[in-house]
Amino acid sequence: MTDRQSLSPLKLGLSILWSTFWTGFPIKLAFALLFLAFGMIHFEARLGLGFLMILASPVTVFAAPILMMALGSHFGEGAGLALLFLLCIPIDIWAFGVVSKTLFLEHLHLEPPDGLGVSLWWKSAVTGALYLPILWLVVGTVTETAIAVSHSIFEMEMLKGIPVAEKISIELTLWGSVSAAVLIVLLLGGVWLIGRIVRSAAAGASPAGENYQRLVARWDLMRVPADQGLMLTSITGVGILLSILFWTALPVSTPHPHECCKKPDAKPQPPFKPIDALNRGERTLAQLAAQLEAIEKQRAEEEAAKEKDKGKAGKAKPAAPKP
Repeated sequence: MTDRQSLSPLKLGLSILWSTFWTGFPIKLAFALLFLAFGMIHFEARLGLGFLMILASPVTVFAAPILMMALGSHFGEGAGLALLFLLCIPIDIWAFGVVSKTLFLEHLHLEPPDGLGVSLWWKSAVTGALYLPILWLVVGTVTETAIAVSHSIFEMEMLKGIPVAEKISIELTLWGSVSAAVLIVLLLGGVWLIGRIVRSAAAGASPAGENYQRLVARWDLMRVPADQGLMLTSITGVGILLSILFWTALPVSTPHPHECCKKPDAKPQPPFKPIDALNRGERTLAQLAAQLEAIEKQRAEEEAAKEKDKGKAGKAKPAAPKP
């Protein structure tokens, strides 16, 4: 049994989709972050993870617009959303080409046909455009039905005494298990379809006449550019340019408080110096002691003046006449 015959459609689909995902996703993510920094894309928070999963897949370039327009599943808004999916097309074609050539040479020992990446990409994209909306509808319907059934189960008289926390946990386990099982089965079905596409492409390919060592050497040389310095310079320049654009535009998308909610400008407090604080305390105590001494002295002078005035008044008072 040859390698070509031993690989099932599921293994073929999983091999090519997994490798294509990791080949193209970092580049897509860089553009997504750049558009977010420029404010060209605004995502709904609850669908952010779902969008990343859809963006990562190379078979959703046509399925995502169908989900957004026909089924009302809006992942976000902004002109950058359409531009991002357009940029994903050449990235996915390139990733499909690199991965499929490697798969054909290394695992299947077949000569990769010309235009293999483009052929696999458009067939996979059309398959995803037809299959993913069906998956979306089926999983959504099953989830809603499972939630309704789990609620109805706990409406029974014998289960009404279950505490609220345990009830929520059991309901989540019931409908979550059903939804996850249906989702996994449908995802495996989609991977199997992609594997059938790869197998149909392999059916028309001619066997590679070279031995395994020469195939590996040929595969390695395919990944080495003719002008390595030019490629390194280009990648470095593009990376620097994207980084500058990202950090330049990032403050624009940073949320700022509304005018009605602005905090008053607070001056920074100077650093605390214990020696200066002690000196100020000593000076304050000395000033207070001097003021207290002056007040006591002034009070003593006032009392002395009052006593003196009383003495003068007693001497000046005439004696009463005798009868």
